Amino acid sequence: MKHKIVCICGLTGAGKSVVSDWLVDKGFGFLRFGQITLDIVKERGLAPTEENERPIREEVRKKYGMGAYAILNIPKIEKLLEKGNVVGDGLYSWSEYKVLKEKYGDLLVIIAVYAPPKMRYARLSSRELKSEDTDLRHRPATWEQARSRDYAEIENIEKAGPIAMADYIIMNTSGIPAVYKQCEDILKDIMR
Repeated sequence: MKHKIVCICGLTGAGKSVVSDWLVDKGFGFLRFGQITLDIVKERGLAPTEENERPIREEVRKKYGMGAYAILNIPKIEKLLEKGNVVGDGLYSWSEYKVLKEKYGDLLVIIAVYAPPKMRYARLSSRELKSEDTDLRHRPATWEQARSRDYAEIENIEKAGPIAMADYIIMNTSGIPAVYKQCEDILKDIMR
């Protein structure tokens, strides 16, 4: 059986990292689509804020097209797939979905993680930036920053498309144990 690439999508604060980390614990190789943005933020000596990241995301897509993050990450994906199954954290745009679907076909599995806006914004506003979070995967955001990011990602980078086309949806409204149970059920189905 060929290895699978499982891409996680969802709006900010939905719980994508929780699902990705669970899959990594199950032996999946890990790739974060948005690491490209954070690497550029670091290179430019900017603070990792939504106000600094948004123009970079849009700049990358302007330069490489709306499928940029998929295209730029394919070499990493290929390398990881040689070793086993892969989880891609943070698939964002419809164009990225189409690039990956064309390349990987049925080996691509999309999991959308959902939580209502108020719940996500509360999570994000209560987060603290930890020094060990060097990849900035768990950054805090104010309610207004999170809402602004939701609107920008839906309107400017086609984020709703992969969520709508997901093979599976995880409802992250009842706590981590409930998310893990859903992950277990989905993984069993994927590996059939």
